Amino acid sequence: MMLVTSSLAFAELSPDNLVRKMTDDVIYDLKKEKDKQSSDQSDQSDQKKIYHLIEKKILPNFDFVRISRLVLGKHWRSMSDTQKDQFTIEFKYLLIRTYAIALSKYTDQIIEFKSLRRKDSAKIVTVKTNIIQNRSQPISVDYVLSNSTGHWLIFDIVIEHVSLITNYRSQFYDEIRKNGVDKMLQKLVKKNHANN
Repeated sequence: MMLVTSSLAFAELSPDNLVRKMTDDVIYDLKKEKDKQSSDQSDQSDQKKIYHLIEKKILPNFDFVRISRLVLGKHWRSMSDTQKDQFTIEFKYLLIRTYAIALSKYTDQIIEFKSLRRKDSAKIVTVKTNIIQNRSQPISVDYVLSNSTGHWLIFDIVIEHVSLITNYRSQFYDEIRKNGVDKMLQKLVKKNHANN
């Protein structure tokens, strides 16, 4: 019931407010966790908490089927439903691991939101942000959202002008070209579960 209520609350948010709420919630939880951390807490315990935070606060705002389809492009059309499902699950886990690494390095950086410019009828919107760091240049992070499912969901992130979709597409295309879809899936599963 709580999950449904949470999803409905996010569905009613505008794209910029959705990204802002997601970001604020994640930062709040990270700061709260750091405040109560004890010196004897294990790295593994920290990692599990970060994974839980990602699954609870970040993943519900992503359209993983669309992301997977865009990442695999022409290969998606020739894959079986089982292969598509497996890739979507494993790609989601890959992003969890990637996010976990980034969040574990969080040290009170400030997220600056730029004004959103969009037409009310727009189906795709980009929410632009900057990560402000001490003694370093800001990092631009843009969230690309679509409401094709009936509510706004993120389907791409562009960091310093590099698209997550484009970046992963080149990696997976290369692997499929060399070894085929099944070998690519096996390698992805092995990579995801190597440290478990």
